[in-house]
Amino acid sequence: MKPRPSSCEEAQGDLLRVELSFLVDPDHALVKLAQEIDWSFFERELSVAFHETTGAPAKPVRLMVGLHYLKHVYNLSDEQTVARWVENPYWQYFCGMKWFEHAMPIEPSSMTRWRKLIGERGAEAMLAQSIATGLKTQAVREASFEHINVDTTVQEKAVAFPTDAQLYDTMRQRLVALAKEHGVALRQSYARVARRAQIMVGRYGRARQGKRRARETRKLKTYLGRLTRDIVRKIANTIALKTIFAQPIALANRLLAQKRHDKNKLYSIHSPEVECIAKGKAHKHYEFGCKVSLVATSREGFILGAQALHGNPYDGHTLKGALQQAERLAGRDLAGHIFVDLGYRGHEYEGKAVVHVGDRKRKGVPKPLLGWIKRRAAIEPLIGHLKSDGRLGRNYLLGQLGDKLNAILSACGQNLRLMLNRLSAKARQRLLLVLINWLRQAFSLVSANPCTAGCLKIKILG
Repeated sequence: MKPRPSSCEEAQGDLLRVELSFLVDPDHALVKLAQEIDWSFFERELSVAFHETTGAPAKPVRLMVGLHYLKHVYNLSDEQTVARWVENPYWQYFCGMKWFEHAMPIEPSSMTRWRKLIGERGAEAMLAQSIATGLKTQAVREASFEHINVDTTVQEKAVAFPTDAQLYDTMRQRLVALAKEHGVALRQSYARVARRAQIMVGRYGRARQGKRRARETRKLKTYLGRLTRDIVRKIANTIALKTIFAQPIALANRLLAQKRHDKNKLYSIHSPEVECIAKGKAHKHYEFGCKVSLVATSREGFILGAQALHGNPYDGHTLKGALQQAERLAGRDLAGHIFVDLGYRGHEYEGKAVVHVGDRKRKGVPKPLLGWIKRRAAIEPLIGHLKSDGRLGRNYLLGQLGDKLNAILSACGQNLRLMLNRLSAKARQRLLLVLINWLRQAFSLVSANPCTAGCLKIKILG
């Protein structure tokens, strides 16, 4: 069913409880940010995903949106976010609670189901609202949309480093467990001999005995091949079992057939969409995940678009789609200057904006524009913040949809951090102005009546 309304919209009071609005500091950054966000926007955009009459009433949209915002602002898991929500009245106020709650608002697994329900379109609505709120709080300026930086990075998946031995044995264990679950009698599970082979692979690798290690790896491949053929024979006459085993058998055959220098290899059993991407880093030659395209303002580093791209596309071919998404979410045309690195040579963008590729040829470039060209590198530390402070460094969400959602929500978290810093700075400025006015009044009293100087000095020191 449609979501319930937030408890903060209830007009009924309670004599025995104190409202959160009286408990929290009105100058706190989270309180200010909660007042600036247009929560009714989410009611309109995200309620479409819920059925009118079927099922129990869903949780309030503001609660779920607020929890996901807080999760990616503070780089927490679903479980940690819900646990800290119970302890923090500011988080509860941000999520639309009227009273302080002493129990978890939802089960952590509900956040997973809610993300799947809203999909990529819902996550983009959250990013679009963060851009609109950034303009309200002056964390980003209208003039900043004239100078845009675009770059790509790798969003690594939470998978083990792929080795042939590990992949063969993991696939074998999955097939054995599935056969046991559905009553398929196997000729042999190879559990004991495969375990010994795995141990010897590690020992020979440590001792740098490559030929012996390769021999044990071939044993594991042989065990997987025998097991796969055995299951195919046993389920040949059962249509239901064929349907159940179709995907695992296809993965096993794909793993057995792949060679060292093949493309589109299988690097993870539970996440087959993982790709091997080389970005030319000296400390990390290969990263396993998917490519992410980012569009950000050159001045503030405010993110306007984020896309998870599968298939490891060439950077230049991603520029057109990245700018189209940024224009859609920002609600305006990006008709100014776009700054990219040399990886975007041969791009396919044909819009109104002027694309500046690389910063090597600076002869004849106007000085005002030269500064913005140098500013292109500002997107690199932004990517670093997304990976260290946000959740872009390691993605724990399953599937290709999980890759897309994590990239967009990580961008939301970065934008909210910029807004919180802006609002905190404003609060400090207001406090400083109050202190300066007080000191001015004190010194005016001293200049008017020198006899009060001693009393004022005692009062200040006291």
